[in-house]
Amino acid sequence: MLYIELPAPYTIRKLSFYLAMEEYVARRVQAEDCFFMWQVAPSVIFGRNQQLESEVNVEYCRQHHIQLYRRKSGGGCVYADESNVMLSYVTSGEQVDLAFHRFVSMMLLVFRKMGIEAATTSHNDILIEGNKVCGTACYHLPGKSIVHSTMLFDTNMEHMSHAITPSKDKLESKGIQSVRQRITLLKNYTSLGLEEVKMLIKNTLCHDTMTLLANDVAEIENIESNYLREEFIHLL
Repeated sequence: MLYIELPAPYTIRKLSFYLAMEEYVARRVQAEDCFFMWQVAPSVIFGRNQQLESEVNVEYCRQHHIQLYRRKSGGGCVYADESNVMLSYVTSGEQVDLAFHRFVSMMLLVFRKMGIEAATTSHNDILIEGNKVCGTACYHLPGKSIVHSTMLFDTNMEHMSHAITPSKDKLESKGIQSVRQRITLLKNYTSLGLEEVKMLIKNTLCHDTMTLLANDVAEIENIESNYLREEFIHLL
């Protein structure tokens, strides 16, 4: 698999940039399977069909400078910050279910290399000891499937539990009482630091690297403008 990296000097971008980068890689990079990782300042990303006010405490996010973005894939809300890792997998083919299966299988291999027994669910989440450590979502472009996932290495649990506020009925339908109750952090199961985990993921999954050029970044920024429209972003 081909690892896609940004040119130096690399700086953390807005979440919208990386969503656009997924699209750019899917449309422009001629490779069967591509992968990259990214991190963002505190952000909440919600699914294409979700009602923002029903899932997110907008006032809390405003007070704590947490940006809100809508993605093109379905699924639930995700909180992300610099202490966890976002994973993007772009693969050829028309079958979304197959793309999910490939991605989850690869991540289970990574966990085994860390000496961690992880399991998957029917919703393509990855669990350690019954608690979610990775959530995934996927959407389809012509000839390509894009899978993105949040790996909870570490994170600001206070922000997560206050920013994401699904209804009591939705939580009870999953047999839990709070967002915090159903997740776990990878740092509690490994002696590796975050950068070491990222290197292990890259070395396990990828055998070659492609560094994007300045003109590639410019094209990604053009795509990003679509994610900054009102229906995709809630500026605080």
